[in-house]
Amino acid sequence: MRLYLAIAVLMLALVAYTEAQEDTIEQKFAKFTEQVSQVGEKLGEQFKTSYDDFQTSEFVVSSRARLNEFIEWVKTRTQ
Repeated sequence: MRLYLAIAVLMLALVAYTEAQEDTIEQKFAKFTEQVSQVGEKLGEQFKTSYDDFQTSEFVVSSRARLNEFIEWVKTRTQ
């Protein structure tokens, strides 16, 4: 009787183990592509934020203004 009980417990453990196995290759690939797309989105958002911060920085705004003044100055000098 104990032998049958031990075999039944081992079979239940084997079934539980096989159900808890790792994901299939297809599932791993799906997870990987999802992670890559999330990283890409995050990097894109960070780049956009950094670019917007750069465009509105004091250095860029003042440099753009000075460049426009210089271009206008050159235009008036050449006419």
